[in-house]
Amino acid sequence: MQPQSAAQHKSGTSSPSELDQLSINTIRFLAVDAVQKANSGHPGLPMGAAAMTYVLWTRFLRFNPHDPKWPNRDRFVLSAGHGCMLLYALLYLTGYDISLEDIQQFRQWNSKTPGHPERLLEAGIETTTGPLGQGFGNGVGMAIAGKHLAARFNQPGHALIDYHIYGLVSDGDLMEGVSSEAASIAGHLGLNNLIYLYDNNHVSLEGPTNWAFTENVGKRFEAYDWFVQKIEDGNDLAAVERALNAARAERDRPSLIMARTHIGYGSPNKHDSYTAHGSPLGLEEVKLTKQNLGWPLEPAFYVPPEALSHFRSAIGRGAKLQADWEARRSAFHNAYPQLDAEWDRFVSGEISPDWKAQIPVFVPSDDALATRQASGKVLNAIAASVPTLMGGSADLNPSTDTYLKGQGDFQRGSYSGRNLHFGVREHAMGSIVNGLSLSGFLAFGATFFNFSDYMRPTLRLAALMKAHPIFIFTHDSIFLGEDGPTHQPIEQIPSLRAVPNLCLIRPGDANETAVAWRVAIERPNGPVALILTRQKIPVLDRSKYASANGLERGAYVLAESPGKEPGILLIASGSELSLAVEAFERLKSEGLATRVVSMPSWDLFEMQPESYREGVFPARFKARLAIEAASPFGWERYVGPQGAVIGMNRFGASAPYEVLAQEFGFTPAHVLDEVHRLLETA
Repeated sequence: MQPQSAAQHKSGTSSPSELDQLSINTIRFLAVDAVQKANSGHPGLPMGAAAMTYVLWTRFLRFNPHDPKWPNRDRFVLSAGHGCMLLYALLYLTGYDISLEDIQQFRQWNSKTPGHPERLLEAGIETTTGPLGQGFGNGVGMAIAGKHLAARFNQPGHALIDYHIYGLVSDGDLMEGVSSEAASIAGHLGLNNLIYLYDNNHVSLEGPTNWAFTENVGKRFEAYDWFVQKIEDGNDLAAVERALNAARAERDRPSLIMARTHIGYGSPNKHDSYTAHGSPLGLEEVKLTKQNLGWPLEPAFYVPPEALSHFRSAIGRGAKLQADWEARRSAFHNAYPQLDAEWDRFVSGEISPDWKAQIPVFVPSDDALATRQASGKVLNAIAASVPTLMGGSADLNPSTDTYLKGQGDFQRGSYSGRNLHFGVREHAMGSIVNGLSLSGFLAFGATFFNFSDYMRPTLRLAALMKAHPIFIFTHDSIFLGEDGPTHQPIEQIPSLRAVPNLCLIRPGDANETAVAWRVAIERPNGPVALILTRQKIPVLDRSKYASANGLERGAYVLAESPGKEPGILLIASGSELSLAVEAFERLKSEGLATRVVSMPSWDLFEMQPESYREGVFPARFKARLAIEAASPFGWERYVGPQGAVIGMNRFGASAPYEVLAQEFGFTPAHVLDEVHRLLETA
């Protein structure tokens, strides 16, 4: 492709190919100028990938800029989030709610154009990306959602759902392990509605990719059972169009289109150079690049009227696409009114009003029950009433109790099932669950709590996006026993408590687990982590104590007895709650004033009014003892300077859990010893 000359540009008359070139260079120089003005950012990718994304956005992607939430829109995921000015330019040019002023405020306070894309669906940004590989996995989750919805709603002659997921991925994305895990799942499932453009520019941040990345990417993806195509020149619009047409025609596999591109395209001194990756070109190089591509030097952020008009045709095109779909929807409504009503409920996020009535109530006469088992009973009790509930585990369904009985398995050629099988791929599971959540599902993923470390980036991004996945982490402490310290979480609870907007709940018995599920489903914004036991624990007899189940408030007074002052306040979460109750019974017999606070969720508690929080932890209780089989880090805020924590300051050990409880001091006798020590010094 030849650069658009200044003379051609000023003439205002362009042949279609000239208009294409003018439009592509508009994308490039919006990115160049924005990065230069911010004196920060990544200009190289937008310059190199502008041509192929231009073809995608103007000839293939089905979207309506005036209704970014149109349910049957194609989704575009910029997994290479550092190249976000490419996305912002396309969104502005095609008529989304991003203005030229927003482009000019790139990377500035309170801007719609931050340094990496942050989910803003109203402006067309489908997911938050930047940590490489995450968008790749999100797209797989979105493709799973599309396949499931099509299987659930499409009927002969009535294709209500037929959207595609498109994405742009980089060398860095494909180096990350999460993308390998997610690609393997996508190929196994045959997600032919997933099409990724690979910006194969051979350059990373510190130098050429061949310093660290020399594998045959195409062969790798063919081994994953992807349809792989190669384009020798990413600026060859016809070749890009042919590849996208072939990808859309593929019936059995996801697609990877490997396009050879050039980072910093058009820059005389930074073309194909790592120096164009993560730094502004510099004023002199911006000038030289504009001269090289025949672009006016002034003004900055110049948008040729004919290019803007060409891009803005997306508004009319999108309106027609949506109107055509609405006509299909009307016919669908007439033919299948009950199914159409179900579709309405899905789009609105409405759940059948009877779902809460299905939540089981557990009684003390029941056998002791692990909270993972209680969770499984709740899941299966509500599954029929919550059809958006969909998920699975990292090859651990029998252990995490997360299989939805009678709901079928989501597999290649059978996409109506609601049970996902992620294999031993925690990181991909997290990113896929996030993609499902962003697609309107109450999505869940489960693994042993210790392996939450494999998926920390996805947990953090879910919280950042205020997405609403539910993460089920079982085998929550040293009390998983014989598997030993490699599998026994210690630091995970405090580290996840530190994640803003992530609600961690560690219920203390089966009934708290039931309420935890209600809270998790009703939470308006943000992910929930349910922390559940492997070992069986008693179902507490609340009729004996002062308070009913108050889990939804994060912490509550479970039991209290008057007696000799100064009193003792016992605080516990999870399986240690029954230990606190056992200690309470012994202290009551000693005539000590004692209060037991169940504290399954710091996050929920901190949301309560100050008056409530002070009522749970009144100042008169100077002696406070927290009991939690995890790192004690953070508990000082609740136990105060005169309190203490029975916790874990070391890794665990391999032994039956009863032995571990004795050795590490999680026994009534040790609790009483600590209580008396505290009271002596109070």
